[in-house]
Order: sequence, then structure tokens, then C-alpha cells
Amino acid sequence: MRFTSQTSSDGVTEQLFALGDVPGVLWTPEGAAGTRPLILMGHGGGRHKKAPDMVVRARRLVTECGFAVAAVDVPGHGERPMDERYDRIATENQERVEAGEEPAPLIAAFHALVARRTVPEWRAVLDAVQEIDYVGAGPVGYWGVSLGCGLGVPFVAEEPRVRAAVLGLGGASASAGAAARITVPVEFLVQWDDERVPRAQSLALFDALASAEKTLHANPGKHGEIPEFELDSTLRFFTRHLG
Repeated sequence: MRFTSQTSSDGVTEQLFALGDVPGVLWTPEGAAGTRPLILMGHGGGRHKKAPDMVVRARRLVTECGFAVAAVDVPGHGERPMDERYDRIATENQERVEAGEEPAPLIAAFHALVARRTVPEWRAVLDAVQEIDYVGAGPVGYWGVSLGCGLGVPFVAEEPRVRAAVLGLGGASASAGAAARITVPVEFLVQWDDERVPRAQSLALFDALASAEKTLHANPGKHGEIPEFELDSTLRFFTRHLG
């Protein structure tokens, strides 16, 4: 891991890094020392590691919980170069949706394809970040909705260090098998009027989770309209299970 910049403000230190060809960002309490919980966040489709909602969430996890938070750009997003194969599939999918096909199965298949690349990348990021002495090998949580859910479900299913996860805005089309291997506590977000993921698919994915402790947070609104108060719930959830 190679750090490329560092800034601090309002009690939070932000460090940009590169792990091979994967660009990322790490937020920690200013002057942090010793081991602490680490949250890995997965951004949404068309977004990036420092999208405004990601930064707000990360800074609150740092300042209010004392956690470390990391995020990386997934292939074809942020500082990553365009991937011709992924771009071609996305374009074809858009054309198929405009021709009348249901978007959910197409989105799910695309997420499953990208996850085969991102899951090992994210596990390598955990390895590298937990070697830093002011992060350490403490408990790990995962947060990701939409694309972050499609990639996050197989990641949480395969990564034993993750002890709690916030997921949502995703469906069961391609994730049910991986969800059945998730046993950690999960908070799952559903937008009741989601125009991209059918409600039945979201509920099926929630049902597929094998977690003994899982809670469904359903709110009115479209795909990207998660209420701000859900961030408060996220902080309480991770503090209870990781803090």
C-alpha cells in the first residue's frame, strides 16, 4: 500500500492510497493510535469512493464511533480506467431495458460478474489496512447499497473477518446463493418504491440471508432516496456489534 496524500480537518484524517492499481481512501480519527474497528464501504453504481454521501457517512463513523473507514473505486469507476468489457455490457443492458426488458436480472448478472474481480481486491485491501498500527486487526464491518450490495453480498459471504453488515437496494436474482452463506448480523435497507429493484426481489434477498439477527428497514421513496435518519441507525448498529 502506498499513501499518496494526507489531510486532516475537524478531527478526521483522510489518506488517499493505491494498492497496486486499486485507488482508495482511508479515514481515521486525527492522532489515532492503537487498534480500532474498521468499516469497508462499497459505493453505488456510477459513483466513487469519495462521493458526498460516502464522505458524510465515513466522517460520522470516525468522529462519533472512533472507527477507521476505507473505500476503494470499483473497476470502471472513480480513478479506475474504463473497462471496455464492463462498459460494453452496461451499454447493451441499457439498450435491452429501453427495449422493454426487466432491469433487475440484468443488473444482478452484471454485479455478479464484477464481484468476481472486486471480492479479492477488497480482501487484499483489508489485509493492507489492518497492517497499519493505528487501525490494526480489530473487528470489521461492511456497508454497501445498490452496486455496493451486489458486490457486498458475495464479499461478506466469503470474508470471515466481517462481523456485521449494512446492505440494501439489491435483489435476489444473482445474490441469493451468497446470501445463504451470510450469518453475521445484517441491517437491510429497502426503498418501497424502488424503480430499479422490484420490491419482491429485495424482500427475497432479505429472506435468503441466513443471519439469525437481521432487520429490515423499509422506507417510502425511490432507489436513491434513503432517509438521512438511516445513517443514525447505521452508527448505532455498528457500535453495538463492533464497538
